[in-house]
Order: sequence, then structure tokens, then C-alpha cells
Amino acid sequence: MSAWLPTAPCTPHTCAGHNGPARGTAAATALLLAGCSLVLAGVVCAVPVALLGAGPRDRLIRWWAYGVVRAFGVRIRVTGDPYPHPGTVRAGAPGALVVANHISWLDIPLVAAVVPGRMLAKSDIRRWPVLGPLAALGGTLFVERDRLRALPATVRAVADALRGGSRVVAFPEGSTWCGRGTGGRFRPAVFQAAIDAGAEVRPVCISYRTGATGGPVGGAAAFVGDDPLGASLWRVVTAAGLTAEIRVLPPIPAGTGPGRRELARTAQTTVASDSANRSAESVHH
Repeated sequence: MSAWLPTAPCTPHTCAGHNGPARGTAAATALLLAGCSLVLAGVVCAVPVALLGAGPRDRLIRWWAYGVVRAFGVRIRVTGDPYPHPGTVRAGAPGALVVANHISWLDIPLVAAVVPGRMLAKSDIRRWPVLGPLAALGGTLFVERDRLRALPATVRAVADALRGGSRVVAFPEGSTWCGRGTGGRFRPAVFQAAIDAGAEVRPVCISYRTGATGGPVGGAAAFVGDDPLGASLWRVVTAAGLTAEIRVLPPIPAGTGPGRRELARTAQTTVASDSANRSAESVHH
């Protein structure tokens, strides 16, 4: 592990609690089996789906990803306008870099349900059982986070994908945060790819709530520190009333600031401000 890698102070013990109603063992087990079965179905269907055209493929990915989140017992609330209006995207235009804060493994299917694209993920995920092969078949761009010298090649690969019209999804905090505070700093490297490709940046704000809209932070969704995946899965399916909220914010042109650091700060501030506004709304509720 390199010293330059970002880390969060969040731990499962202090940040991943659930204060709301809980499901019984039988109901939670049924949700766990349903969610895992749908993930496995995605692995089985990944190859034929990859052969489809962009439109049908995106619709199927969105349907599948939405189903995965719901199968684990989590409701979804979407705000904002993630889709280009018909006729506004010219042929040959570059794609978009979607950047979001990072709280949970649920973030990945949640974002895919709303703004499907090629994920930028750490290379370790390639070796995960089931999810690793699925990510590779889905066109995931892998980055070796502990090898600083590999970063320029990753930036070039992302820029090439954007120039080709792909939407690329990244979590530039570089680590998961529990969602109770301001979150981490957006690392600037991936924003250089947007500048090089002349692609817009689409900030996305993710939060998890317990109960109705505007409820308290849903800590059960947090996947932080050295939390085992199995423990996190069980915590999610036993937490009743969990809602994933995702808001797609207005686009930021890649030429907004003088360079990647300014662009990263602009995106980070946009997401953090939206998150703070939601937290204030939850207090009033």
C-alpha cells in the first residue's frame, strides 16, 4: 500500500450503524438470495448483452442495476436530469465523465441504474469472484492505485474512452466515506482525461437515508474501512426502510478552470454543497 493513497477515518464500528427498524432473519435471507441471484444473472448474460447496440444495452444495464439495488431491499430516489435531450448530442461528440462521492458498494449499481457507463475501478476488483469478471465484461477501466507510474496510462485510457463517445464513471475520492461528514477530496488525475478529451463533467451526489425522504443518514449502507463484504451485505438486507438517493447535478465544462485541480475542486464543491443541503433538509424534517 502506497503512502499517497487516500484513506478515510470511517470504520464499520463507528459509522455503519442502523437506528431504524430491522428485518427478521427469514426476510433478510430472502433479500440476500434475491440480490445475489440477480448479480449472478448479470454475469451469465454479460456476453450476449455486450453484443447489443448502445441503446438496447444501456436500457438493459439500467434495468438490471436498478433491480439489483431493489432486490437487496433498498428503495431508490432519483432527482436531476441525467439524460441528454434528443437532438442535443452531435455525432462524434465526446462522452462525459461522471464523478460521484463514494459511500458503499451499492453506489456502483445505483449509478449504473441512472447514468450507465464504463466504470473506473481499482485493479483489485478484477480478481473478485463473480463481480470481477462481470466488471471486466462490462468494459470497466482498471487502475493500479498502488503504482503511481501507471497513472498516466490510466489517464490516457480514460481520455480515449471519452473521445470515443463513452460515458466514464469515477469515484475520485479514492476511498469510501460513511456519508455523515464532508467526504474526501476529489483527486485531480481523472479530470485531466476530461480536459484532454474536451468532455464535460457530470457531478453526482449519493446519499442513503433511513425512512422517508429527508430522513436520517442510513449508516447501514456504508462500506468503509476493513468491513468484510459479507457483513456489509447482511447489514443492508437487515436494515428496513433504507433509501438510496442519487441526484445528477448540472454539467461542468472541462474548460471551466485553469487545470485539472481547479476542475476537481469545482466538482467536489458542487457535490459537497448538494450533500450539505440534503443534510440540512433532513434536520428540518
